[in-house]
Amino acid sequence: MNEHSPPPSYFFCGIGGSGMLPLAQIVKGLGAEVGGSDRSHDQGRTPEKFAWLERQGFRLFPQDGSGLTSGEQVLVASAAIEDTVPEVIRARSLGCPRLTRAELLSKLFNAAPVSLAVGGTSGKSTTTAMLGWILEHTGRSPTIMNGAVMKNFTAPDNPFASAVVGRSDVFVSEVDESDGSIALYNPTVAVLLNISLDHKSMEELRHLFGDFLRRADKAVVNLDDDDAEFLARKCKNVLSFAIDNREATLGIEPGTIQESETQTEAILVDRREDVGHSLRLPMPGRHNLQNALAAIAAAVAVGISVHDAAIALTKFSGLARRFDVIGTSESGVTVIDDFGHNPEKARATLRTLKAQEGRVIAFFQPHGYGPLRQMGTELAETFAEELGPDDIAIMCEPVYFGGTVDRSEGSERIVTLINEAGGNAEYIATREDCGDRIVELARPGDRVAVMGARDDTLTTFAQGLLKRL
Repeated sequence: MNEHSPPPSYFFCGIGGSGMLPLAQIVKGLGAEVGGSDRSHDQGRTPEKFAWLERQGFRLFPQDGSGLTSGEQVLVASAAIEDTVPEVIRARSLGCPRLTRAELLSKLFNAAPVSLAVGGTSGKSTTTAMLGWILEHTGRSPTIMNGAVMKNFTAPDNPFASAVVGRSDVFVSEVDESDGSIALYNPTVAVLLNISLDHKSMEELRHLFGDFLRRADKAVVNLDDDDAEFLARKCKNVLSFAIDNREATLGIEPGTIQESETQTEAILVDRREDVGHSLRLPMPGRHNLQNALAAIAAAVAVGISVHDAAIALTKFSGLARRFDVIGTSESGVTVIDDFGHNPEKARATLRTLKAQEGRVIAFFQPHGYGPLRQMGTELAETFAEELGPDDIAIMCEPVYFGGTVDRSEGSERIVTLINEAGGNAEYIATREDCGDRIVELARPGDRVAVMGARDDTLTTFAQGLLKRL
C-alpha cells in the first residue's frame, strides 16, 4: 500500500476520538507525519491515552490553532465541526486542504487491491474485529480500521489497538451510514449486518445500503434481517448468512446453540456442500453468533475456508467496551462496560444480560442531545420491553463536550416514557450521583451494565464502580 502513501503531514482535529485515532494510526503507519489536537486533551480527560499518543510520536497541541503552521498540512476534521473552531479558522487562513475522516479513509480504502467493508446499524465494530482477526490468523496480514479497541491486537506498548497497519494489499474497515459517508466506499466485498433506526430514516438507510451492496464485487448479507434480505434480492453476487433463515448460504443447525455466561457454541452449516462445522465463540450473545457468521462469510468471499475461519474465532478476544466484563466484586456484583447506545445495540446487550440469572441495573448515558431526540422513544421502548420488573434503568444527562447543540430535551423525558410503558427507571442528572445510587442499590448476584458511547471516561466510571462495590 506504500505506493498510495498519503502526503507527508496531517493534522487531526479531535485526534483522540474513536473514529479519528485509528485513522491517525494508519496514516502514521504509512509514513506520514501526524499531529493533532483534542478538546478532551485540553480538559484533562483520559490523560493516559494522550500520553500514549505522544510516546508513539504523534505531536499534540492545544485546540487553539497553534498546531497548524503551513499550508502544506492537511486538516482532518469532522464534517459536523463548527467553523468557529480555531483549527478550522487557522486552516482557512493558511490555505490548508481539508478532508473529513471518511474522505481520507475512503481514499486509502478504495486504493487497496482487496477491500472489505462492514456496514449495518449494529455490530460493525465486532464483526470488523472478527474478520480482521480471521484474516490475520490465516496469514493475510490485513490493514484494519475499527472504531473500537481490538483485544487480539493489543499489547503493553499498544493498549489502544483500534487500528492495525498490515503488510498486505488487504484492507478491512467498518463504514458508517449515520453521516451518509458509506457512499464514498467502493469495496471488493460489502458486508450488510442489519438495518434499523439510528441516525437516519429507514427510507434513507435502505437507499444508502442498497447502493453500497451494488457497488461491491460481492455482497455478504444477513437474511434474518427483512430489509437486508430485500436488498440482497437486487444484487447479483451474494453470499448470505443467517441463524434462522434456511435459505442462507451459511447458517446454524437448528437446536445446536448452547450459550453460557462466557461462550456460545453451535454447529455452522455450509449449505453449498451441506457440511457442518463446530463453531465456538468465547463470548455470550446471539448477536455475536450473527456477527461471527458475517465475519466467516466475508472471509469465505476472499478465499478462506469456513473451517479455518471458524478455528480462528475460537481465539477471538473481543473488543473493549463491547459487553466487556470489568470484574465481579467480593460481594458478588458483576460490572459490565458496554457501548450499547442505540435501540438495537441496547436491546442486544440487555437480552444477553437477561439470558442469565440475576437482577440487572442498567446505567445509561446517552451519547448526545441530538441522537436522544431522534431515537428517544425507541430507546425507552427497548428498556421497558427487555428489562424485567425487578430490574432498574438509571439515566443521567447526555454527554456534552461543548458547542451549540440544543439541550432543551434531555434524559428525564426518556425515563418518563420507560415508566409509562411499564418499565422501572430513575432519572439522576449527574453521573456521579448515579454512581452513588448504583452502589446503594446493588446486592449480591446483580449485574451492573454501564452503557453509552462517545465518552472514554465511561470505562473509568465502570472501574470505579467495581472498586466501590
